[in-house]
Amino acid sequence: MDGQMLEYFLGVLGVGALTTVGLTLAAFVVAALLGFCLALMRLSRSRLANLIASTYLEVLRNVPILTQLFILYFGLTYIGITLPAVGAAIIGFGLNGAAILSEVFRASIRTIDRGQSEAGYSIGMTRAMTLRLIVLPQAFKVAIPGMANFAIGLLKDTSLASAAAVPELTFKARMLVSETYQTNLIYFLLALIYLLLSLVLSHLAARTERRLNVLREH
Repeated sequence: MDGQMLEYFLGVLGVGALTTVGLTLAAFVVAALLGFCLALMRLSRSRLANLIASTYLEVLRNVPILTQLFILYFGLTYIGITLPAVGAAIIGFGLNGAAILSEVFRASIRTIDRGQSEAGYSIGMTRAMTLRLIVLPQAFKVAIPGMANFAIGLLKDTSLASAAAVPELTFKARMLVSETYQTNLIYFLLALIYLLLSLVLSHLAARTERRLNVLREH
């Protein structure tokens, strides 16, 4: 094994890693936005909103993510809808992740003492204002560890997108193995890259939490 081949492996895997990071970020944004809406629906006084959100969670959490990806990428073609592989992966991971993050957000909001909301009402704030100005800023801080754990899990789960021909990190690794048969080295590099990306995400989450603590103290 010469340095030139190792450099080639790292170059190909690097391109796949960029796709993996982009896929993770895009799916995380979809999951966070939709998950936040679902959390508010679960906390809503509306029975209909609560029923819709609860049904969504039950369905998405009990159907394997790989099955969801196959439905989006292959199944929708039977009704005339064709999604690009990357688009199907972003939507699939986003929809599935929303079910997870909604519970993170809901639990975080519920940890905030009700006395703070009542204090907001006592000075004339509406329920929406109290939620936006008092509850959510504190709930966001509580939710950071859960969001970080989800992001790390999402990063690793994106390897499933290779089954839908998304040229992410695992797909590139399989391509290199079939091309060079250097199985041990390639999968070692693959594991190392996933480890490094996960450590970076953990560091960013911890740094964000520390900054929020500093801002709160001031």
